[in-house]
Amino acid sequence: MGARRTSNVNIRNKRASFDYELLDTYTAGIVLTGTEIKSIRQSKASLADTYCTLINGELWVKGMHVAEYFYGSYNNHQAKRDRKLLLTAKELRKLASDAKNPGYTIIPTKVFINEKGLAKVVIALARGKRQYDKRETLRENDDRREIARIMHRG
Repeated sequence: MGARRTSNVNIRNKRASFDYELLDTYTAGIVLTGTEIKSIRQSKASLADTYCTLINGELWVKGMHVAEYFYGSYNNHQAKRDRKLLLTAKELRKLASDAKNPGYTIIPTKVFINEKGLAKVVIALARGKRQYDKRETLRENDDRREIARIMHRG
């Protein structure tokens, strides 16, 4: 077998760090059909408004949009179906116990293709930010940008 080239697929949930305080991250495998992986390899997926839920001890991602594969025919997938995430039993137990706390949720933050060509999802245990926390984050980002601009000019 020849060496695989590294993939540049990097689909991010841009609102995650703005709306949530990310506490703990995990990398999970994702169960996909053939046309779904082909769409993801073309970066035709979105993590906007996605979240994860535990059902019968299994973690599922809900609301993840994977565009239908252009060359897929009658066996094309549904764009917004629920997809199972693959984690170890120990990780699932820890996430289940942590997510039971009020205000905590599990959200996907990034989808990428690893060096073996498998799709992976980075999920995070997160706590929702209040409105004033969001304003604070915006202020910090503006300050950081301003400092970088001054340093760059200097």
